[in-house]
Amino acid sequence: MKKNIIPHSYHISISDRRKLNKHNSFLLWFTGLSGSGKSTISNLVEQELYKKGIKTYSLDGDNIRKGINSDLTFAPNDRTENIRRIAELANLMVDAGLVVLASFVSPYKKDRESIRNIVKDENFVEIYINTSVEECERRDVKGLYKKARAGEIKNMTGLSAPYEAPENPDIEIKTEKSSIEESVKKIVEYITPKLQLNNE
Repeated sequence: MKKNIIPHSYHISISDRRKLNKHNSFLLWFTGLSGSGKSTISNLVEQELYKKGIKTYSLDGDNIRKGINSDLTFAPNDRTENIRRIAELANLMVDAGLVVLASFVSPYKKDRESIRNIVKDENFVEIYINTSVEECERRDVKGLYKKARAGEIKNMTGLSAPYEAPENPDIEIKTEKSSIEESVKKIVEYITPKLQLNNE
């Protein structure tokens, strides 16, 4: 079947879309434990980019699992498929000229490497929201840790399922040492040069 799939060549390129938007496009991938602050920080970064006239789109774990990935569980194989689909979706959005902000636990190193390969290294910014499991459990924003402790949730990352922390992320945010404002500023400052268009 695959031999009959021939990608269509479009007349408008990623370079054309970036020039129209007047900025580069790439993927900001926020990884960290549930409750680490990924979505909060990502949302604030997007607001700052919006103020600068940057065209963005946010992808978030719960929203994706309610729709495109509603058929997947939290078992290891399904987690991998969850991330693969999101990476392919994000890749299309990067091709469309957008800065994509994706907030997903994404606990496995091999899956995050797969994302990098799909969107290409130059279009991938890995942001590790480093918050201890103790602090995440203390916050327990969604009540997931409480449910996991009660046996209502299996494969809870950080408790009954592993989280493989990034070894060399592009940006590391230690939320127990930095304020949200400092964290957002650090990310925006890092990606600002990346937003500038090269002569493509």
